[in-house]
Amino acid sequence: MAEIAFIGMGVMGAPMAGHLARAGHAVTVYNRTRAKAEAWSAAHGGSVAATPAEAAVGKDAVIACVGNDDDLRAVTLGEGGAFAAMRDDAVFIDHTTVSAHIARELAGARALSVDAPVSGGQAGAEAGTLAIMCGGSPAAMAAAEPIMAAYAARIVHVGAAGAGQQTKMVNQIAIAGVLGGLSEALRFAQASGLDLDRVFEAVSGGAAQSWQMVNRWQSMAEDRFDFGFAIDWMRKDLGLALEEARANGSTLPVTALVDQFYAEVQKMGGARQDTSALVRRLAK
Repeated sequence: MAEIAFIGMGVMGAPMAGHLARAGHAVTVYNRTRAKAEAWSAAHGGSVAATPAEAAVGKDAVIACVGNDDDLRAVTLGEGGAFAAMRDDAVFIDHTTVSAHIARELAGARALSVDAPVSGGQAGAEAGTLAIMCGGSPAAMAAAEPIMAAYAARIVHVGAAGAGQQTKMVNQIAIAGVLGGLSEALRFAQASGLDLDRVFEAVSGGAAQSWQMVNRWQSMAEDRFDFGFAIDWMRKDLGLALEEARANGSTLPVTALVDQFYAEVQKMGGARQDTSALVRRLAK
C-alpha cells in the first residue's frame, strides 16, 4: 500500500480519494477550502495538510484534481506547491482537464509525471468506474497505474506527455456533437407528438444509441438538468480543444457551433446545469 497526497476535494477528487483510502492506501488530502478536506478526513480517516507541499512530503504519489491551468500550476510549481517537496522517485498524477501545454511543462519538471484526465463524471468517480486517458513515459505509467486502478474501470496509455489531455479533448469534441444531435432529435420527436418512451425503445438499440441517449433522454424530456457535468466546465474543455485545434491545424466547425450554443444556455441561467441542458435553447 502506498502513501498518497491528494490535492483537490471537489466532486471528482473527494470520491476518488475515498476509493484510495478504502483500498488501504494512507491518504493525506489538501483543498484550498480547508473545510472540504476536513469533511473528507472525518469520513475516511485520512490526514489534512495545510499546503500542497506539506501534503506531498515523503509520499509515494501526489495526485491533483483541481480546476484549470492556473490552479494546477499553483498547487505544483507555486509557493507552497507540491513539486518542491516531492521525493525524486515519487509519481505525479494529474486528473485535471487542462491544456496539453501545461501537461508537457509539468512533465519537463518531473520525469515521473502522468497527465490523466478522466471521463465518467461524478457518478463514475463515486462508483470507481472512471475511464482514464494517460500521457507520460512508460516508467511514469508503471508507477501510476496500480494507484489509479482503485477508482478506474479503464486505464489507457495513449502516448507521451500531453497525449492524455489531447485525448480528453477528443472525448469532449465527440460529446458536444452527440448532444447537439440528441437535443434536436428529442425536440423533433416532441414536435411530432410521438410517445417519447416508445421512441427511445425504438432507437436506443440501434445505430443512434449513445451513452448520452441512454443516460440523458429521460431527464432531457423532463427538463431536469440540476446534476451532472456543468456547462461552465464543458465550455472550459471545449475552449481547450478549440485552442489546440488552432495549434495543430485541424478544423472543428461543429464543436465551435455547439460551444456558442452553450454560451446561449449560460445566458439563460444554465451555467451550472448538466451539459444536456443544451436542449433548452430549442423551443418545444
